[in-house]
Amino acid sequence: MDVRKIVVVVEDVDISRKALQWSLHNLLRYGDLLTLLHVFTATKSTNKKKARLLRLQGYQLALSFKEICNSNFFNTNIEMVVTEGDQEGRKIVAMVREIGAFVLVVGLHHESFLYRLALGHDNIANSLSCRVLAIKQPELSPPPPLRAKTRERLPPLDSSTTMDFSQIEISGLHVPDIPPPKIPYRICPSPSAIIWRPRGSRKKKSRSNGGA
Repeated sequence: MDVRKIVVVVEDVDISRKALQWSLHNLLRYGDLLTLLHVFTATKSTNKKKARLLRLQGYQLALSFKEICNSNFFNTNIEMVVTEGDQEGRKIVAMVREIGAFVLVVGLHHESFLYRLALGHDNIANSLSCRVLAIKQPELSPPPPLRAKTRERLPPLDSSTTMDFSQIEISGLHVPDIPPPKIPYRICPSPSAIIWRPRGSRKKKSRSNGGA
């Protein structure tokens, strides 16, 4: 069996954790290599101390994702990659191609890099050289508008934009309740119905017959 390389993008959002859980339950198989990839953004004005702090926070976040794997599956081949990159997803593309990923799993949210990547590339799957699975949760209400002087939210992609990544909508992950197994033995309805006979009764009866 060939070893498949599955890359899961690590972000500090709930849907990314759900994407990892979905991968563990629906995609990962024995012998696969799971790569937890976190890319942090450091601007030109970021000093070395701040960059080291961002890297350390990235490792801590990746470790928390690894704990999710260990709590669900044992003997899983896991590696963590924490590196510096941009918000447009170019670094993720380079890392996924370098790893030689079979599939890339991403938790899809409103500020996901996949939207920016789709606007800049005609075909995301070709640029990544692998299949892309975007895990998202159903929206109960539209997101609140952002205030002034904050990062502008990307508009939703229309039909003129190529969205060539698979979107998998989940309503939640849970373990189904399994009823306890039924006892196959028949229980006596009344304890008084049990007939008890002393051990010596048969011996006494056999002696009396022999003496006769």
